[in-house]
Amino acid sequence: MAAIVSRQPSGRLVKTRQRGWVNPYAGLRAFDYVRQAPSPEVSAYVEHFWVVTWSDLAEPYEQRIVSHPTVNLTITEDFHQIAGVIKGGFSYTMRGSGRALGTRFRPGGFRPFLGGPVSELTGRFTEIGEMYGAAGATLVEQVVAEPDARAAIAHVETFLLSLGPEQDPLTDEAAALVAMAENDVSMTRVDELAARSGRSVRSLQRLFREYVGIGPKWVIRRFRLHEAAERVYQGLDLATLAAELGYTDQAHLTRDFTAAVGMPPAAYARLRDQA
Repeated sequence: MAAIVSRQPSGRLVKTRQRGWVNPYAGLRAFDYVRQAPSPEVSAYVEHFWVVTWSDLAEPYEQRIVSHPTVNLTITEDFHQIAGVIKGGFSYTMRGSGRALGTRFRPGGFRPFLGGPVSELTGRFTEIGEMYGAAGATLVEQVVAEPDARAAIAHVETFLLSLGPEQDPLTDEAAALVAMAENDVSMTRVDELAARSGRSVRSLQRLFREYVGIGPKWVIRRFRLHEAAERVYQGLDLATLAAELGYTDQAHLTRDFTAAVGMPPAAYARLRDQA
């Protein structure tokens, strides 16, 4: 199993580009974050595992996340759920001491574990024990009781493989198209992604709803908002950013940004002065 690599801030930017973390510098002062690659046996389905630990917090700390087009399986002492794609923002409040162990599936990677369209989970949190019965409840108990993060991750991998997932080439196609939407900052329209995929817009929409859980328009716009959060934090002019990211005007970007991040761009930009 690959070694866990610590992710820590460096300079004015978070090296690992923790896209989706609202105010990442404050977060990395409140908790420790590590990420681990999956074993080859589950790498077709899982993008990575992540572990957040915090200790002796004097006050509760709330970390807000601008979600990705992925499914996450997360286990803490008081939270053990599978989260579908969350359209809005999501936050988790840490108190005292604790640990969260998460499994971030590849876009499309949860489809073999669900046996149906991933869109059925969109916007929902489902208890692991509710979805997988006694086996799911046992997994939660094992992970919560295991103090060693690597061993806890091994429990998750064993559980996932016990479900007998079968590889599906459409999972790889969906993951590749989501990566294309994420990495090409110039992409702002669904028809652009459809043309590059060789699919019609309607076919692309069906693929995304079945495997990713949400339509390609949302996926493209969400990645552009991740880009916006990074660049606003760095001090880029909002009007310039709106034009570059395909927004018709600054006001439209401001509305989308505020809904996802929880504050307007100007307020978010001021956070960098506190870093």
